[in-house]
Amino acid sequence: MNALPPEPGKLDHHDPLGSRAHFLQVFLSQRSQMEALVSRRVGCRATAADLVQDLFLRFWRRPLVQVEELSTYLLRCAANIAIDHLRSEGARVRVSAGWVPEQQDQHGLEPQAVLEAGNDLRHVEAALRNLPQRTRQIFLLNRIHGRKYAEIAKAMDLSQSAVEKHMMRALEACKASLREPSTTRTPRNAP
Repeated sequence: MNALPPEPGKLDHHDPLGSRAHFLQVFLSQRSQMEALVSRRVGCRATAADLVQDLFLRFWRRPLVQVEELSTYLLRCAANIAIDHLRSEGARVRVSAGWVPEQQDQHGLEPQAVLEAGNDLRHVEAALRNLPQRTRQIFLLNRIHGRKYAEIAKAMDLSQSAVEKHMMRALEACKASLREPSTTRTPRNAP
């Protein structure tokens, strides 16, 4: 039995090999136009080529869908991946813009800074271990597990003000542990 070829621009679910061949043909014929569209939006030809290649892989790895006009659909998808890329880049810029200047300079942390951070962490851990168990538990529920004071109060059968007092005690112990002089700690501005 002879199968009819898919109509131009349409994908046929019953003929996966013919559909894939047709998809590949349309994709390759639209590739330069898609790259130009994405490049205009993102402002970089190399990024545009990468995004269009990613688009191809997305389509190639999943079952092909039937659309009215494949070339138009591919162009619309290319425009969408450009928008998605710009959104993710915008989010990345917003996050990095929120960093304080000291954090931006620490991408290549010096060994001394790493040592100091490790020492600070050990001091805070020691301070937490020395807290009464209930205070430590409340601190961990709030800071590590993200529980709100009201939730902790209900779970531990305490008043919310008691939870707040335990948290203040724990935070003060952590701060005090960082203020204590230590033989392993060096001054922050040491060469």
